[in-house]
Amino acid sequence: MLVSMSVNGRAVSGDVEPRTLLVHFIRENLALTGTHIGCETSYCGACTVLVDGKAIKSCTVLAVQALGAEVETIEGLADGDVLHPVQEGFWERHGLQCGYCTPGMIMSAVYLLDQNSNPTEDDIRHGIEGNLCRCTGYHNIVRAIEYAAATMRGEKPPPADWEAHAEAEAE
Repeated sequence: MLVSMSVNGRAVSGDVEPRTLLVHFIRENLALTGTHIGCETSYCGACTVLVDGKAIKSCTVLAVQALGAEVETIEGLADGDVLHPVQEGFWERHGLQCGYCTPGMIMSAVYLLDQNSNPTEDDIRHGIEGNLCRCTGYHNIVRAIEYAAATMRGEKPPPADWEAHAEAEAE
């Protein structure tokens, strides 16, 4: 079956079995391997992408269901060498360890910030609750998203916990 859609702003198409999951189409047909396959049951969120602007777990959607859709993966966020503010936040606030959950976590955060430009910590935790991280305990992930939110609003990001601690010791 022939499927066609826009992925990261580029028209793509491919022949797939009707049962092919979107995550497999993205990874195998398009060679975009930033979208990770975790549990394949929609539990972990490692495969999160944006479809028509909405965060979805691509392991629960057939490629044929995305026919004609606008799909954005982690590879489509940066503008050349300039990171998306959420990617920058994960870098600046150490929002990852092993990195396996990171692409899905970032895509969920992008969706959250598209919906709410000034989220509280509770809003952030709720916005990423469908994404599991087995390494970090989420603290730095939340700080990374707070950093991105401030940056996207044109504000100075809050200091990192270690920066605030150093300032307090200096006083």
